[in-house]
Amino acid sequence: MHGHGGPTAAGRTPATPRHGPATTVLRLWWPTALALSLAAGSLASLLLPAAVSRAVDRALAGGGAAGAVPLAAVLALLTAAEAAAQYTGPRATAEKTARLRTDLVRHTLAAGPHPVRRTATGDLVARLTAGAAEAGLAGQAVVYAVAQLAMAAAAVAALGLLAPELAAAFLVTAPTGWLLLRRHVRRTVRRGTGYQSAQADVAARLLDALAGSRTVAAAGTVEQEIDRVLRPVPELSLHGRALWDSQRRVAWSTGLLAPATQIAVLAVAGQRLAAGALSTGELVAALGYTMLGLGGFGAAQSLLDLARARAGQARVSEILAAPLAPVGLRELPPGPGRVEIRGVTVRRSGRTVLDRLDLVLPAGSLTALVGSSGSGGSVLAAIAGGLLLPEQGLVLLDGVPLDEIHPAGLRTAVSYAFADPALTGATVLDALTAAARPVPAAAARRAARAAQADPFVRRLPAGYDTPLADAPLSGGQRQRLGLARALARDCRLLVLDDATSSLDTATEASVQRAMDLSHGTRTRLVVTHRTSTAARADAVAWLDRGRVRAVAPHRELWRIPAYRRLFTGTGESTRTAPAHEPVRRDAHPG
Repeated sequence: MHGHGGPTAAGRTPATPRHGPATTVLRLWWPTALALSLAAGSLASLLLPAAVSRAVDRALAGGGAAGAVPLAAVLALLTAAEAAAQYTGPRATAEKTARLRTDLVRHTLAAGPHPVRRTATGDLVARLTAGAAEAGLAGQAVVYAVAQLAMAAAAVAALGLLAPELAAAFLVTAPTGWLLLRRHVRRTVRRGTGYQSAQADVAARLLDALAGSRTVAAAGTVEQEIDRVLRPVPELSLHGRALWDSQRRVAWSTGLLAPATQIAVLAVAGQRLAAGALSTGELVAALGYTMLGLGGFGAAQSLLDLARARAGQARVSEILAAPLAPVGLRELPPGPGRVEIRGVTVRRSGRTVLDRLDLVLPAGSLTALVGSSGSGGSVLAAIAGGLLLPEQGLVLLDGVPLDEIHPAGLRTAVSYAFADPALTGATVLDALTAAARPVPAAAARRAARAAQADPFVRRLPAGYDTPLADAPLSGGQRQRLGLARALARDCRLLVLDDATSSLDTATEASVQRAMDLSHGTRTRLVVTHRTSTAARADAVAWLDRGRVRAVAPHRELWRIPAYRRLFTGTGESTRTAPAHEPVRRDAHPG
């Protein structure tokens, strides 16, 4: 059996991202630069109280401005380090965010257009925008938190060197502060995950509503749709208020602890000064080190940023952790385009879409797939060309399993056209020529003429060089361009997934005749709901509830009322055909 979850077969390799040493160095450059900047800034901050202390004591002793030179050098180092940190921090965050978004896009596209476990588009958009942006804070937050905590620890140690009593006075309030911070960070992680999930739910509902905006407007259900889109907002508000409350509590707690700590240290320092154990400069240094030690409480914001980043990273990692299909390595040998589908099973959302389905597409034949809505025609079309790997079963093209064929070779051998094609590229011509192996412009224009697209393309402002963004295309015109893109490829299997549904009968007939001339010797699989298309096929594969109910010419199947109802829309097909049905049960025509 070939499918998800099975062992890697011969001729395939897992589709995992690979990053070389150069990529790793680039990824670490900005976080490393930020860490060095903060290290230099921390060192300067720790030297500053000592430099101020020496300058004060020298000034009081009549030493003039001799102590100002070291002080100026420390201030210069601190200023340079702060400037560097202000530049490298945002760059590190931006680089991390861009990298995560790139990985998400690559992983999502590598999964193909028909993944078995589909993530809602709105949810993906939310993870790509908000989730990746939050996760991008991780590097900067970690570096800042470590730097602030290290500097705070060094400052307390410096207080201890001045006088052990000063460090003891500082540490009286520290445990309370850290317990509060730990509690609020955990709460932020939990609420941050909930906030981003609710945000993704709103985005998914909004995108669905925008996609069906014309239907909503025509039905007069705008208010109901608004209510549906905004339904997760109370949950979003709940988590948002909790996040702000957590930050407020951290600010309130540290706001009380900081003055209490300063007063305690100042009281002890004043006592030591009165006893002659501290100089005036050392008193100033003690106050400076106390402020640096309180910077450890300032790490609270960095830790909260890290908590938000962890929540965002969890949502991004959920997508990146989804396994991709192994990448095939075999070259496809020459062949006529025979397709064998054996025991294929596909499940979605707990429902079996295709159930141990068998079908053979003889080389050079035209096979029509027909069935009621939800019978699995589009899924089977995706299976036949390798856009979807079945959970169970095997699909072969000229004797080679599809999942063992190199992707570029498979995409060259199989060409697709869809009911609602996505046109990519800068211009109309780019949309027709883009492929794993680029199509010559002359072949693209011939295919456009065959698909009856050439006349309206020539009427565009710049013809084939018209930017897609400036080309107002109807549904039928988009379909014809999608057909032209498929016909332009020198393939051995052509799959049309309801690709002529928006064309009128006369245009469809012209396209079919042109397709017979250009691809009449190719193997063709057509998902259709039109009798004219089914009638032209060599054989019709009748799908019913995930199985092939019958394979026979359209004229034979037309004698069956249940089959006729597929095209008239007067009822649903039944699970089993009447005993008198004069059709072949064999799923291997020819």
